Amino acid sequence: MSKQDYYELLGVQKNASEAELKKAYRKLAMKYHPDRNQGNTESEAKFKEINEAYEVLSDSNKRAVYDQFGHAGLNQGAGGAGGHGGADFGDFGDVFGDIFENFFGGRGQGAQRGPSRGADLRYDLKIKFREAAFGIEKKIKIPRMESCDKCHGSGTKEGTSASTCPLCNGSGQVRQSQGFFSISRTCHQCHGRGQIIKNPCTDCGGLGKVKKSRQISVKIPPGVDNGSRLKVTGGGEAGDIGGHSGDLYVVLFVEPDDYFERHGSDLYCEVPISFATAALGAEIDVETLEAQVKMKIPPGTQTHTVFRLKGKGFPHLHRPGKGDQHVRVVLTTPTKLTDKQRNLLKQLAELSGEDTSSMGKKFLQKFKDAIGG
Repeated sequence: MSKQDYYELLGVQKNASEAELKKAYRKLAMKYHPDRNQGNTESEAKFKEINEAYEVLSDSNKRAVYDQFGHAGLNQGAGGAGGHGGADFGDFGDVFGDIFENFFGGRGQGAQRGPSRGADLRYDLKIKFREAAFGIEKKIKIPRMESCDKCHGSGTKEGTSASTCPLCNGSGQVRQSQGFFSISRTCHQCHGRGQIIKNPCTDCGGLGKVKKSRQISVKIPPGVDNGSRLKVTGGGEAGDIGGHSGDLYVVLFVEPDDYFERHGSDLYCEVPISFATAALGAEIDVETLEAQVKMKIPPGTQTHTVFRLKGKGFPHLHRPGKGDQHVRVVLTTPTKLTDKQRNLLKQLAELSGEDTSSMGKKFLQKFKDAIGG
């Protein structure tokens, strides 16, 4: 029975790139893998065929021979395809490494455990409104796992050393048979470390790390907002077997302000003004983040008019400059009037053509309604 064309078998064109070959092979290998088709001899045979095809086409020399002479060229010794008795998996372990991770959640054949990075940590920090505006440096205490000072992270008692794991011979992996090929799993005796500690350190119990509370300084830049995240490189937990420490992520929560309301880099506030100020116009004092400033109220200003103070808002976090401050003026109505004030208001009403025969509470209420009180 003649063999199927390798390109057809993998479902690729003859000019397929290495990446295309690898992608097609991985897809088929996952589909026909014996562990997913236990007891299915047809799937096992198919799996062997696609392995053989990929082993040839992923080798530039064998692929050139195959393209010129086909299967006959390979069978005549022009570069054996490994089709007699099973494919040689050693030449493309990187591909199988990916497949093993998908199937078994572990590493591929021959992998060894080395230094591993420590865990990242998160710290929620509450800051005041104006601290977010101007920036500040905060000192925080972080409980974390650090390298043991007594054993310097080795986990062994002073004067002793770890021995090579007899089960995995120090690789941290043990080989297990899976049908017609073998895979590697993390060694259960040394838990992937490759070493056995017979005399553990009295401080860390052989772990190589101890829990400590460390004070860390965090610089908070101007312009941060709720949810802003600051990264402190190396501020996380210590790594294993000499691996780098993880990072610390500080998540900020900004307390609200009694006077300002923030929207992005812009600020909003309300300022009360009198009827006389609104009618005649004036300059009033307005609080900003940094200091009081003068703001001009033009004559005839209506209640709830909004004025803009350019550049008086929050600093932009990732670019120069600041937002604006928006000031909404609100007219206030006097709750108590003297006789003189009452007479003056009556005169104003008469000059405006108002009927003053029924002044008093009725007029005052009308006046309040007119100015938004």
